[in-house]
Amino acid sequence: MLILKRRAGENLRIGANVSVTILEVKGNQVRIGINAPKSLPVHREEIYRRIQKEQDMINED
Repeated sequence: MLILKRRAGENLRIGANVSVTILEVKGNQVRIGINAPKSLPVHREEIYRRIQKEQDMINED
């Protein structure tokens, strides 16, 4: 795992097509903005896991 330090207003790049901006740091929460192609799904971890679980259930049928 790559670990980076960023401050509010700073960006990081993931490849040529994805940009992540730190919008706000408040207590133990960080607000981020993500610019990515619409063809690239972007989900919070808990949503991604739910989607995977639903797809697994569909594939079992």
